[in-house]
Amino acid sequence: MERDAVIVAGFGYRTGACTDSLFAALDLARAGHPPVTALAAPADKTALLATLAETLDIPLIGVAPQALRATPTPTQSPASLAARGTGSVAEAAALAAAGPGARLIAHRHISPDRMASCAIAERLDP
Repeated sequence: MERDAVIVAGFGYRTGACTDSLFAALDLARAGHPPVTALAAPADKTALLATLAETLDIPLIGVAPQALRATPTPTQSPASLAARGTGSVAEAAALAAAGPGARLIAHRHISPDRMASCAIAERLDP
């Protein structure tokens, strides 16, 4: 029986981040993992990711604030908790967008300029 995987790269990023920051964080997170099938970020911050999604030719998912807050994350950043009510925006976005039963296959990775983070979640469908 073959199973299809949904592989979502979730992002958190600071105001002022650029697409180079997003690409760098994604490259760090996806090293050694299956190809990403979608990108995700908080619903109010998807604009910057549109270029990346277009370049990769994959969907972009905006995650609602309540879904971010309701998704437990292994990483606990005080800044993320204060700003978004979750320990890691990238991890919460990846897990929430991947759907029920998803698991992280890459915890958050931070771009070298510290402007963006990316985590990758996987959900296997029967």
